[in-house]
Formats: sequence, structure tokens, C-alpha cells
Amino acid sequence: MRRSIDELRTFYGEPTGALARRLLARRLEDAWGEATNCDVLGLGYATPWLDAFVGARRLVAAMPGGQGVEQWPTVGRNRTLLVDDRRLPFMAGAFDRILLVHALEEADDPAALLLEAVRALAPTGRIILAAAARGGLWARADNTPFGHGRPFTRRQLERLVREAGLEPVAWSQTLYAPPWGPLLPLADGFEQIGRHVAPGAAGLILLEATRQAYARIRPSGQAQRVAKPALTPQPVASTASPPD
Repeated sequence: MRRSIDELRTFYGEPTGALARRLLARRLEDAWGEATNCDVLGLGYATPWLDAFVGARRLVAAMPGGQGVEQWPTVGRNRTLLVDDRRLPFMAGAFDRILLVHALEEADDPAALLLEAVRALAPTGRIILAAAARGGLWARADNTPFGHGRPFTRRQLERLVREAGLEPVAWSQTLYAPPWGPLLPLADGFEQIGRHVAPGAAGLILLEATRQAYARIRPSGQAQRVAKPALTPQPVASTASPPD
């Protein structure tokens, strides 16, 4: 059962949620930055981060039926809609970038949800999955949305996107600080130290994937290369994956 829209909104209005929002926003800015002339879809509960995609031609927030929907933005034309996550109401190839947050963990069928997202992804589009990390403390804290549903390992996310016809190209992690109030002011220090000393303690995994992982040859014979993803600390290995 999905967390309700009221629970999610309340969480992101509290100090722990504000921290999660800020740290995830930092990773997304590293990866995508501005989104000039792009059509961007947020699937799950992505509205806390969609405003950051400056210059986007279109921003849409699709929220699963079991979760509920809120108006977004609060001023101006509403850009949210309630959806069946197994049958998204979008044309094939409609979006250049798709962000999934609080989407996979509580989905009845994560593979079916991702296949629908991939159908809506443009041929040269990019997708980022943000999911609770199985080994992190946030997945064990049921007072946060990350402590509900199904957490993932990096290897499981890689397998999921490959089965959906995508190629993982980059990954990152965040939320190293435990989700406990007294430690929240130390979160930036935990981020700096955790990625080097205890990478398995991260609370959130981000995986970026594309349809087009390699160079394509234009009819003129000139190679067109995909922009290097910026989500790293390190690229996804093509021949080996870390253990579950």
C-alpha cells in the first residue's frame, strides 16, 4: 500500500524530509542541471524536485492512484494528474527526461511501471530512478517514506532497467546521515565521509539509464555521441555488478 499524498507532504515539510529533499536535489542538479527545451515527467512523488529543471518546455507530475494527487504548482496552471501506473496516459516517446521518486518501492509491479515509463521516454531520453537503498538506515525507519515498501540494491535496479530495454549509464548515492533529529545538522559531514568510508550506509540510490548508451552513426557518417552522464561518483560496470 502506498503512502498517502498527505503523509508525503507532511514528511517533506519536516526537518528530516527537508534534508532528504535538499540532498536529493543536489544529486539531481549534478546529473541534469537545467532542462532547456525538454519535456520532463515526474512519476511517483517528484514535485519537490521538478521546479529545479530550469528552462523545461513542459513539466508534468504523474501520481499513482494508490497515493493520491495534489495540486502543483500552488500558483498557476495545475500540472499534476492521477494515473494508473500500469497504463500511463501519455503518447510513446513524449518525454525527454523522466524522474521516478517514491514510485518503485510501493508499486504492485515495479517492472510493469518501469515499462510504461520507458514507453513514454523519447528515443534519446534519459531516466533517473531514485529508490530506497536496502542496506541503508532510511529503509529501516518507518517514520519516513523510505521505510515502506521494497528497498533496492544497485544490482537490482540495474537488472530492472535492462529488462525494460534500457542501459544503465551512471549511478550515485545519498542520505548517509541516519534519519534521527539530533544528527541532521551533521548531514553534510556524513555525506563527505560516508561515500568514501561506508558507501553501503547510503539511504538512497540513484540510477540513470538511457536507450542510447553508445555512439550512433548519422547518415552523413558523423558519430553522434550521447552526453556524458554526470550522476557519478563512478560509472555503471558493463561486465560485472556488485553483490546484492
